[in-house]
Amino acid sequence: MTKLLDEAIAEIRKLPDAEQDRAAALLLALAHEQDDDAANYRLTPEQVAQIEATLRAIEAGTMEFVSEQEMAAVWARFGL
Repeated sequence: MTKLLDEAIAEIRKLPDAEQDRAAALLLALAHEQDDDAANYRLTPEQVAQIEATLRAIEAGTMEFVSEQEMAAVWARFGL
């Protein structure tokens, strides 16, 4: 295991269980992105509903966005 992966996993372990599961699912998807299953991944109905709600909020102008500076701080926090 690389040092960076070890550090990431250590940070993920600090998260609540549900967030740990989300991170684990993402890592597994990345690890298996060459597999046929990854190519056939489908969003759940709940995920589709969340995306649709977000798009409606954007169109209605009720979605709040962070500034470029705030987003840069988030990326910097994760070393990106």
